[in-house]
Amino acid sequence: MSRWWRRRSLRARMTVIATAAITVSVFAAFLGGAGLLYWQLQETAEDELRTEARVLATTAERAGLAQVRLAPYPGSDRLVRVVLPDGSTRTPVGQPALPPVSADAGRVARGAPADLMEDADRGGDDYFVYTLRAGDGAVQVARVADESPLTRFGLGMLLIGLLCVVGGALVGRTVARIGLAPIDRLSAAATRVAHTRDLDADIPDEGGGEIRRLTRSINDMLAALRDSRQAQRLLAEDAAHELRTPLTSLRLNSELLIRLDRRGTLDSALPAQSRTRLLHDVGAQVAELSTLAAELTDLARGDVSDESTELLDLADVVAAAATRARSRAPDIQVALDVTSVWVSGRPAALQRAVLNLIDNAGTWSPADQPVQVRLRAEGTSAVLEVDDAGPGIDAADVPRVFDRFYRADNARALPGSGLGLSIVQRVVDAHGGRATVARSARGGALLRLELPAAAPPASL
Repeated sequence: MSRWWRRRSLRARMTVIATAAITVSVFAAFLGGAGLLYWQLQETAEDELRTEARVLATTAERAGLAQVRLAPYPGSDRLVRVVLPDGSTRTPVGQPALPPVSADAGRVARGAPADLMEDADRGGDDYFVYTLRAGDGAVQVARVADESPLTRFGLGMLLIGLLCVVGGALVGRTVARIGLAPIDRLSAAATRVAHTRDLDADIPDEGGGEIRRLTRSINDMLAALRDSRQAQRLLAEDAAHELRTPLTSLRLNSELLIRLDRRGTLDSALPAQSRTRLLHDVGAQVAELSTLAAELTDLARGDVSDESTELLDLADVVAAAATRARSRAPDIQVALDVTSVWVSGRPAALQRAVLNLIDNAGTWSPADQPVQVRLRAEGTSAVLEVDDAGPGIDAADVPRVFDRFYRADNARALPGSGLGLSIVQRVVDAHGGRATVARSARGGALLRLELPAAAPPASL
């Protein structure tokens, strides 16, 4: 049943719920009305029996129970009977037989100081029988229980109920159609966006309450998709631009070597020194392409969000990054001044960010000047500073230092892809931190990272 219900549309559910609610309401009203009508009819009948019994008892007491004149039965639904002390009874001529005198009614006739209202049955008919003490016996007034008003009421309520159920179904369907109209329009707009791939078409904000919040949420999602698509387009354009130069140079050098080799003039046209220089250029271009491809892969994979977060000592991460930097470029000197600061983060991503900072500083720092790396705690933050003794960053370049593929004019002749610091910015943003650029005391660039610090493990 629950599976069937889950497969139904929201409009069908609302229609079923409205119909069921009206059906239950009509049924409850029928039961309440029938009970009230039955009680009212019974009260009225009993009051009439008591009144008629008192009149008959007064007459019987004056004339005597045995001598009181009982008018012939008029053919109405009112029946009377006199109960004598010996238990015998007197009834009007032509009156249908009443149910036998019950034991309780006999005790009233024999002097029990009470009256009695009871139900009795005879020949399939139900009677209301009222017994009242009169003289040395009792009088009884009875009436057949007439259920025709209840029957007519029940038929009327059944007809009204059916009409209400049908009307409820129509009303429920109408309400569902009107109430869900904004959702239908929202669904149509979303389907149109999915088919046309037009993310610039915002869905009109109409309705109120939950509908408005849903519309705004979908529009926010479309805006995020637009930004993502724009970022992907810019990344592809920038990557194509950056790949064009090394690929062109690599292709020209390769074609030159192939052409000379085919002519058999490789040794004569290219002396050993020139050939060695050309091969070094080809190797450098291949290395540049490999670095660019790796950094593009990091940006495309978004592995910052895929790696699990753990509590770690940032000093260990910085030391590991410095070791990797020395192994990759033995000429880089790294001076560490770190203290233990715990953070909640992704170790591989943080190590890549620190490594990129050290590589960037090593590119600019003179060979006799080490890259200085400092780590300390400041309030609730872990502060990492990496500075070099190079020429520094021009003020015009500071706002774009962390942009993808951005390279200052004086850096275009140096190796690199322009993606290293953008990866740093992405890692810092993913950890809720902040990255800034300033001038170091040695005149070079000072790159500063601030990350939220965490409490060390309880075991320490």
